[in-house]
Amino acid sequence: MEQFATKDWHPALADPTGTRESKPRRKGQTMVIDKGLGLHAYQDMINAAGAYIDVIKLGFGTSVLYPKELLLRKVELARQAGIHIMPGGTLLEIAIVKDRTDEFFRLVSAYGFTAVEVSDGTIEMNRNLRSSLIIKGIDAGLTVVTEYGKKMSGSRIEIDELVKTVEIDTGLGASYVTIEARESGVGVGIFDEQGECNKNELHLIARSVANSTQLMWEAPQKSQQAELLRALGSDLNIGNVAPDEVLSLEALRRGLRSDTFQFGLEKRYSFNEGE
Repeated sequence: MEQFATKDWHPALADPTGTRESKPRRKGQTMVIDKGLGLHAYQDMINAAGAYIDVIKLGFGTSVLYPKELLLRKVELARQAGIHIMPGGTLLEIAIVKDRTDEFFRLVSAYGFTAVEVSDGTIEMNRNLRSSLIIKGIDAGLTVVTEYGKKMSGSRIEIDELVKTVEIDTGLGASYVTIEARESGVGVGIFDEQGECNKNELHLIARSVANSTQLMWEAPQKSQQAELLRALGSDLNIGNVAPDEVLSLEALRRGLRSDTFQFGLEKRYSFNEGE
């Protein structure tokens, strides 16, 4: 019987671009938003697409709603697959309002989360508090990501403010700054009420923040993902990806869909390569 190893796809087919990095990777990260998957669906997602997921965010404040055993199991499965896992930033915002941030960080660590999101999408947060929370998360041994932007419909990006936020947050040790687009991708940040991207704003941000690895772009819709990748490259960090869209996004990154087919034309293979 033919050995399983001989059934590996040729690299020209598996990744026509010839550039996709394996985990752990600094660029081209994919962050999945889990809004309440059951254990079987969650396991299926990791089994099918774990190699292409870098971060799982348990959306909003849903972390507190799971049975304890289920939450622990979700965290464990993510860690076993080499995937960072974090509660949604809204939960930390609630902890701030309720003056329970110390309890928040204690429980995040106790449950085994590996990352935390510092955001102010719903509340107002001054610079000193934001900085102290970033430092507190790092001191707790967590990977810290931050978020820029408000969740209310019609909120837009102030470029100068974004640039300053990225500079300070990453300077304090945050891994990257996420640009808010909510889970809908409509009427927030760079997306209008129809989910269309403001291309001028997109390119202005890209020119202003020179290091693309410092940004994670929330882009839940396939059309948005394709447009961002075509505009700024296949190794863009993309967040708020639905669990059942991970492979679809990975195919976009590798030029395995018609929307980004041209990505694969930039790399030429010989017929004998990899054989």
